[in-house]
Amino acid sequence: MQMERRVNPWLRQALELGPPILFFLAYTRFQDVTWTIGGRDYDGFILVTAGFVPLLLLSMAVLWKLTGKISRLQVFTAVMVVVFGGLTVWLNDERFFKMKTTLVYGFFAVTLGIGLLRGQGWLKVLMGEMLPMTDRGWLILSRRIALAFAVMAVANEIVWRTQSTEFWVTFETFGLPAFLFAAFMLQAKLLERESLSAGTDDRGGRGDGA
Repeated sequence: MQMERRVNPWLRQALELGPPILFFLAYTRFQDVTWTIGGRDYDGFILVTAGFVPLLLLSMAVLWKLTGKISRLQVFTAVMVVVFGGLTVWLNDERFFKMKTTLVYGFFAVTLGIGLLRGQGWLKVLMGEMLPMTDRGWLILSRRIALAFAVMAVANEIVWRTQSTEFWVTFETFGLPAFLFAAFMLQAKLLERESLSAGTDDRGGRGDGA
């Protein structure tokens, strides 16, 4: 297995969070601007989306070059951004880019759900190297994060259909990531209890019978 090369954490954060934050800033600047290209009018959201797609791909390429590794989640998200971002620009319809977020989080929720139905915590495949835990711990964590993804998908669908584009951009850029971050932070006790380095075995939880 190819080991991930270490990279400055600030640089990693800039590459991962930079594109969505720049999208937010660009939209804030150009939301009321309309460009006419080839006899067709494009509003600020469409043009900012057109710039966001290659920016995201560039940041992922740089991160891959630096670390030698890229996650399946990042690849899937990039594919969805390219497809729905492309449809947004091609059809001049911002709804495609907005529903992309629903589909991404919905896909994650369904995928983890399928694993749970099979009695497997598939989140381990993505995060096992970072969080050595018991299989029971991964099942619990997968169940909770699947629920978080489902809530995010539903919330995004409600927001983009009922609120303004300006509100959705803020919600998608800051609200949803903050919710996911909080969902993971709330698992601190689970991670501590089920950690393999805390006297647990890999088959069923704590080795002390607790």
